[in-house]
Amino acid sequence: MQKAIIGKKVGMTQIFDESGKVIPVTVVEAGPCVVTQKKTVETDGYTAVQLGFEDIKEHKLSKPEAGHLKKAGVEAKRHLKEFRLENAAEMNVGDVVKADVFTAGDKIDVTGISKGHGYQGVIKRHGAHRTDMTHGGGPVHRHAGSMGASSHQSRIFPGKIGAGQMGNEQVTIENLDIVQVDAELNMIAIRGAIPGPKGGLVFIRNTVKNNKVKNVETGISKNPQKASGRNPQKASARG
Repeated sequence: MQKAIIGKKVGMTQIFDESGKVIPVTVVEAGPCVVTQKKTVETDGYTAVQLGFEDIKEHKLSKPEAGHLKKAGVEAKRHLKEFRLENAAEMNVGDVVKADVFTAGDKIDVTGISKGHGYQGVIKRHGAHRTDMTHGGGPVHRHAGSMGASSHQSRIFPGKIGAGQMGNEQVTIENLDIVQVDAELNMIAIRGAIPGPKGGLVFIRNTVKNNKVKNVETGISKNPQKASGRNPQKASARG
């Protein structure tokens, strides 16, 4: 079943599993979210639900936003986001989605706005190399260098690295694990890092990747440079 929720990034920490191994996690305050709109095939051509997150004073909303939420009969919300879910037809306006919609072990995709770094050069933005610091290099050690020579090719090809705005763009990290879910505090601990700064808005949904477990024979390598790969029968006999 498809699941989704809106949350706010709290920060990173680490927890320990049952065997004592440390797990780096990002804590997200997920929900509670309220269904503010329901779209159906008859009226809109598809099924989806719009979720609202984080209470806000009504006078801080525009008149269209305030009227939209009043029509739904829900309190003013700061953030609205539409999700196409398989069970959208079963949900109704006013339903509450909490963090416990997910469970530990779920695979998820997290979408957020990455940290903005402003206008940066080619070294920080693309990992380019600088020139040598000796023999009269002058004040151009971190410059991009010559581009589009006049004889050939007399132009710059698309995709050429250059200085420009770095970060502050939508990023999705796929196939992350949920380590813990605290339904009382509406907190979700996600393995690894996710986009955005502390307090940044994030959207969590089921992963789009198909996680298949490959049936690999143990003890037999596919590497022909290894003895088990050259002669798997002999390797299996040894096992």
